[in-house]
Amino acid sequence: MSQTETSQPKQPSTARKVFAAILDFLFIFFVAGYGVSAVVGGTTSDGFKLEGAPAFVVFGIIVLYFIVGRRYLGGTLFQRLLGAR
Repeated sequence: MSQTETSQPKQPSTARKVFAAILDFLFIFFVAGYGVSAVVGGTTSDGFKLEGAPAFVVFGIIVLYFIVGRRYLGGTLFQRLLGAR
């Protein structure tokens, strides 16, 4: 067998990884932000507004989403959908 036949699978492009990360961030920001604001009463007619402790909770959820997704689930939602793992 030649070297190319036994090599690793092709790595996804950097652009695909960046695009997946942006989509992941937007997705979890809006889902977590709206979820936390619904619980603490921060919803507005335009969406949601969070200040102080609820904003830090959303930040923590975002960080956990990326850590758990990458480490334990084999990739975040959009990494898996776009094949950017």
